[in-house]
Amino acid sequence: MTGSSPVPSPGTAVLAAPGVRLTARGWGWRHSGRKAWALRGVDLDIAPGERVLLLGPSGAGKSTLLAAAAGLLDAGAGESVGQLCLDGLDARLARLAGTGPGESRTGLLLQDPDAQTVLARCGDDVAFGLENHALPAELIWPRVDAALRAVGFPYDRAHSTATLSGGERQRLALAGVVAMRPGLLMLDEPTAMIDPDGARMLVRSVERVLTRQATAAAATLIVVEHRVEQWLGLVTRIVVLEPGGGVLADGPVLEVLADQGPELFRHGVWVPPRFRPAAPVRRVPAPATATATATAPVEGAVLLHARGLAVRRGRRPPVLSDVDLEVRAGQALFLTGPNGAGKSTLALALAGLTAPAAGEVVAEAMLAGGAGPHPVTWRARELVTRIGMVFQEPQHQFVAATVEAELAVGPNRAGMDPADTAARTTAVLVRLRLDRLAQANPFTLSGGEQRRLSVATALVTRPTLLVLDEPTFGQDSRTWAELVDLLRELLDAGTALVCATHDRELVDVFVAEGRARELRVAGGTVQPVGAPSAPAVTR
Repeated sequence: MTGSSPVPSPGTAVLAAPGVRLTARGWGWRHSGRKAWALRGVDLDIAPGERVLLLGPSGAGKSTLLAAAAGLLDAGAGESVGQLCLDGLDARLARLAGTGPGESRTGLLLQDPDAQTVLARCGDDVAFGLENHALPAELIWPRVDAALRAVGFPYDRAHSTATLSGGERQRLALAGVVAMRPGLLMLDEPTAMIDPDGARMLVRSVERVLTRQATAAAATLIVVEHRVEQWLGLVTRIVVLEPGGGVLADGPVLEVLADQGPELFRHGVWVPPRFRPAAPVRRVPAPATATATATAPVEGAVLLHARGLAVRRGRRPPVLSDVDLEVRAGQALFLTGPNGAGKSTLALALAGLTAPAAGEVVAEAMLAGGAGPHPVTWRARELVTRIGMVFQEPQHQFVAATVEAELAVGPNRAGMDPADTAARTTAVLVRLRLDRLAQANPFTLSGGEQRRLSVATALVTRPTLLVLDEPTFGQDSRTWAELVDLLRELLDAGTALVCATHDRELVDVFVAEGRARELRVAGGTVQPVGAPSAPAVTR
């Protein structure tokens, strides 16, 4: 199927099916090969039309519960106990039962929008589900247009999915979900990779698509987010899950936050500041894993510079041009700006993983170490100990069957001593709270755990420069603080950081400490934000 017309102005509405009731009685799930249960003893009753914010620490089983409700967990992937039902039917059977053409009982937006992109053009991608659910052809494109408009998608139907940023891909995936008019709409970290303006637009869009007509039952909403503030005007109920257990807290939004806010914050839930403890005790940092070497560069020394740099996605015209910047030892460089502006594309070029469209990226001698001045020409063995890269989608980095084996890939590629590799792996596992998951398959981890693993794989080879794309995605308040402390230690050790992010709090922490510079990427240009803390910033 093809379509080339642009997304129209407001007209056709995205209508939701009648709300679905979700019930759980003593329900639990254990992933195949795991000793610990992801969830167990869950008792829950969500009425049709309710709007629920599902909270809990990283690894508490939030994504697992959504996947189970969507009928995506089968016996071959793990073990279940108890009952999980939609409108009285077992969730594994209920997804399509009793639905009409072009409709689904449930719709799930996954943490990884890449996993929901299947076709080359944006309009076709949204239409894919409608075609498979036998919606008449003449009704498909109005439905596609309405869904794209509802989520604030900035391109027309013919736009290539291959050129989308992570945040744009997330909006496209959401359009594909809402186009199916699910009676139970489930969103897993929907705003994690979207810029602040886009996040606010998405929340408003979700509110619009929840109701079909004033006289019809509203669709049920379950949304998983670590940052809850932006959803407080939409949701009416909070449910908090306990890792490996059942429901820790459940009730009206303000009642739960007022009564249990401080305790939830200690459990890692990002409750709004007014509901946090008055004077939280600062955690004692764990032993440092970022150890400076005898050859660590002097703080402030230039390690990498770009001159007249232009970068592009695929064969399209450059998304950024005439970029001049310097990356310095012991300092962080934050790349901020709206989705699609080119932050990730620039980060990949600085990491030596994509060739410039024009200009150059040059490594100084103290970074290159005899490997040559241009990182893009370095062999993998040369790159892995000099420049580490944490991709926006963690799964893009995973190649091994276990977490422990994944961490050994880089050191093995660099030819490191096995005993040293084992010691580094153990230290990083403990530091990032992954030691209990050492033998787990990386693809069975939660989104937050996968993000920490992707950071760990880059850290274990102790590169001189670390490039990170959305490093705090999916983290609860505790693991976020631990990542911040870890980044501080890296800076103390002389490591240079380049970070593309929408996490305003992360940027503000390091800028306030005088350890970072911020560059705003927007409109095809890169501009410094505020007064630089060191000379020779991007101009």
